[in-house]
Amino acid sequence: MLNKSTIAKLKSSKNLLAFSAGGDSTALLFLLLQHEIKFDIAIVDYGVREQSKLELCYAHELAKKHDFECFSLTSPMIESNFEANARQIRYDFFDELIALHHYENLLTAHHLGDRFEWMLMQFCKGAGCPELTGMKETESRENYALVRPLLHLDKSELLLYLQENEIRYFEDESNLHEKYKRNYFRKNHAKPLLEKHLSGIKKSFEYMDEDVRDLIEEMSMDTLHEFAYAKSSHGKRSDLLSIDKYFKSIGFLISSNEKNLLKKNDTVVISRKFVVNQEHGFVFITPYMEAKEMTKEFKEKMRRLKIEPKLRAYVYSNKEVEALLTSLLS
Repeated sequence: MLNKSTIAKLKSSKNLLAFSAGGDSTALLFLLLQHEIKFDIAIVDYGVREQSKLELCYAHELAKKHDFECFSLTSPMIESNFEANARQIRYDFFDELIALHHYENLLTAHHLGDRFEWMLMQFCKGAGCPELTGMKETESRENYALVRPLLHLDKSELLLYLQENEIRYFEDESNLHEKYKRNYFRKNHAKPLLEKHLSGIKKSFEYMDEDVRDLIEEMSMDTLHEFAYAKSSHGKRSDLLSIDKYFKSIGFLISSNEKNLLKKNDTVVISRKFVVNQEHGFVFITPYMEAKEMTKEFKEKMRRLKIEPKLRAYVYSNKEVEALLTSLLS
């Protein structure tokens, strides 16, 4: 069920599996065991369901039986915006484990249904091909690769695998609550369409992935300290996608409003944390810093190079970045 290229990649790497004891992640766990791929698991207990204690025990039982590490975290109480805050807690935990134990890949059990739900939600709010294709099997993060080995498989195929192999797993009842937008799209749109048109939907994603690879020219973003830069591509659309991808790689998500500002403006301050500047045939990204006192010589140099004023405070604080920027624009 796993792609041969994925198996080869994972066998040569150190892997951490994001585990929940649900059907998807349990199927992935046993598929990894089946292909003799080494991995450890990480699970988070958010403390909102009585069943979560049983899921945690099951995770530790599997680890003991199959000889891998099980890292667990008890989440602090989440007062509001549960999905977003739970995701942040979860990925902060994963990031800590990856840094501490030097994992090369973080494996998640996202499948075709997850990808299709995302596509439908994006389509309904307005999106182009790159947004509609959504998840990729492998995405680069700052210190690791995010790998989704099940992205070509439907939930029904995973459940059949679990049933045929008599593998225990847990159902999360919150996945049935239609108060969550994704659950609404899953029940009313994605699941019925996948049941009737699974092979066609799989083929459509293959075609869209090919189209995006051919049509979108991605920039190669380089970094020096906290300064990121790249030569601009031939289109603003491609540049914006590369900017978004860079921010995701460092664990930061830019909002829809910020994306719209980037379409219309050469310089945008993102959440008072970053400055993005698109001028001189380059894209520059620096941390946002308040204006500070600078020498007369530095100010004159920046004026001659026509450096965006919002970049200058950071450039002034880092001589290596100043030298690189001077070299790029001279």
